[in-house]
Amino acid sequence: MKIAIALGTRPEIIKMAPIIRECEKRGLDFFVLHTGQHYDYTMDKIFFSELELEPRMINLNVKSGTHAETTAKIMLGAEKVLREENPDIVLVEGDTNTVLAVSLTSVKMQKDLGHVEAGLRSYDRRQPEEYNRIVADHVANYLFAPTKENKYTLISEGIPKEHIFTTGNTIVDSVQESIEIARKKSKIMETLALKRNKYFLVTSHREENVDYKERLKGILEGLKKISDYYFMPIIFPIHPRTMRRIKEFGLENLLSEIKKLKLIEPVGFFDFLMLESNASLVLTDSGGVVEETCILRTPCVSMRDKSDRPESIDVGASVLSGCDPDKIFKLTQKMLEVERKWKNPFGDGKAAKRIVDIIQNNY
Repeated sequence: MKIAIALGTRPEIIKMAPIIRECEKRGLDFFVLHTGQHYDYTMDKIFFSELELEPRMINLNVKSGTHAETTAKIMLGAEKVLREENPDIVLVEGDTNTVLAVSLTSVKMQKDLGHVEAGLRSYDRRQPEEYNRIVADHVANYLFAPTKENKYTLISEGIPKEHIFTTGNTIVDSVQESIEIARKKSKIMETLALKRNKYFLVTSHREENVDYKERLKGILEGLKKISDYYFMPIIFPIHPRTMRRIKEFGLENLLSEIKKLKLIEPVGFFDFLMLESNASLVLTDSGGVVEETCILRTPCVSMRDKSDRPESIDVGASVLSGCDPDKIFKLTQKMLEVERKWKNPFGDGKAAKRIVDIIQNNY
């Protein structure tokens, strides 16, 4: 059996890392197909280095572009690689353009396809990710659903039960494997002169937020309200796309009015885990960050209208604020008061083992 593990963004690297590690541990024949969708491949090397992964890797280096351009480039490159390497099964993770392109290419080449993190839905069709994961789910042979709720979603859409496996989410594996290493290796708290539970952490990059002036403005106004009331540092590892939009929309003056705001470059996984785990509260529009903060028991305000991680809301770890500044502020106040005693709903840290077991048992 030969396995192809396809990825192209930082979240995919983090969530596929436990599967790569499990394949290495078992001595399986596999390779990584890195599409290079997210920024620059060289910028992703820090994640492989930090996670101590050295898989055989083939890089397509497609870089950014329109959705159509990126998808087309990945499909052309993936077809060539899959023809030459001839894997028995291709694994994709999540909901990116890499997932869409590699999924379509694989099934058209009659390769078995496994979708890691299957069954997530936001039911918000403004999000391109929603289409990507729906397509991947409906063409995959193996659907690795993180939770029972995700499994029921897939069944309700007519996908046969025998193709669905509830495994837990590999992000739990990754966080559990990395948090202790992060505590020993990361110096980000000292570098930024931060104290535990004495700062806010912010991330925002989603297309449906940052590409629309009023929504991005609402996020910044919400942060200003928080900074005026709490006067604590707000750490913002800012996505290049978000910074570009702030300049294009003429929101730089508003950004400068946010007291104690510290814009920093995107950081590695270990540093980001430390920032998440020590923050008073995290404000984000990332689904992956919602999962991580839930696992780390850090309260989270999700700046989205709908959630594809409702389990986090159900246990009281996060709330939805959308981009309304008043709602962002009020829910920040509310979440700062919650007890951090919720149970992690995303699994026990053994998802990668289950996924690789399932693949091996079927070959």
